[in-house]
Amino acid sequence: MKYYFILATKEFLFEIEPVEEVLRERAHYYSSRNKQVDFWILPSPEFLNAYANELKELTKNNSNENLVAIVSTDVDFIYWLKLRYQNVISGNFNAPTTKVLQPLAYN
Repeated sequence: MKYYFILATKEFLFEIEPVEEVLRERAHYYSSRNKQVDFWILPSPEFLNAYANELKELTKNNSNENLVAIVSTDVDFIYWLKLRYQNVISGNFNAPTTKVLQPLAYN
């Protein structure tokens, strides 16, 4: 399955640009449409371990403990989040694979 994500520091998503309200509104929208929630907040996401070399430069050497990912199977939602919060990294990965066994695992 393909997963899409945005990645930022905890400080950015939780303090500078509080994402809680946006996700609460999205969850309410899903609930009102009887749609299953397809997004998750992952502090220190484990899938980053599989791409450590690629992300090292992009994350300015932040350790995984300082990073948070919002992961979804909905590419449009992640694209919208990328536009809404411009100072984030976006990407995608397939899972489960030999590199990423559990896509929603976190430390």
